[in-house]
Amino acid sequence: MSSKDQNLSEFNLEDCPSAKDFKIHIAVSDWNTEITTNLLNGAKDTLIKLGVKAEDIEVVHVPGTFELPFAAKCLMKSHTTDAVICLGCVIRGETKHDDYINNAVANGITHLSLVSDKPVIYGVVTTNDKQQAIDRSGGIHGNKGIESAVTAVKMVALAKNMKSPKKSIGF
Repeated sequence: MSSKDQNLSEFNLEDCPSAKDFKIHIAVSDWNTEITTNLLNGAKDTLIKLGVKAEDIEVVHVPGTFELPFAAKCLMKSHTTDAVICLGCVIRGETKHDDYINNAVANGITHLSLVSDKPVIYGVVTTNDKQQAIDRSGGIHGNKGIESAVTAVKMVALAKNMKSPKKSIGF
């Protein structure tokens, strides 16, 4: 379902696991800062609402969306973290640069998540124009930052539950 058919900010608090004692890092792009600041604020507010302490949320800024996978890798290497949320915004331009950036970032984030055994969340808004980005960063379609925070908490809870010892079924 596309974001134009669903509000990115809608979630049921009762359906979300507690994020108490989770440590979440956020890498955010400074390119398209009007958009990414809204994504960041939405993510931080939601994490706190879900139980993450403000001091357990660390934010690093990078120049552009392309740099998000490297920042996530650095955060996972040098910090104790349960998940990294990557927030950025790529708006289609006159060339195909957006295709190359979006592919590279999506592949980089996916690869990091798989090899690190930690959730690395793709919170990148990819749009045809600035208005669509505004609509997805707190506008009529909600906020991708909120959606990314909820995703991070759910994936950390999943990872923690999967690591607990399996219960014996009698043999």
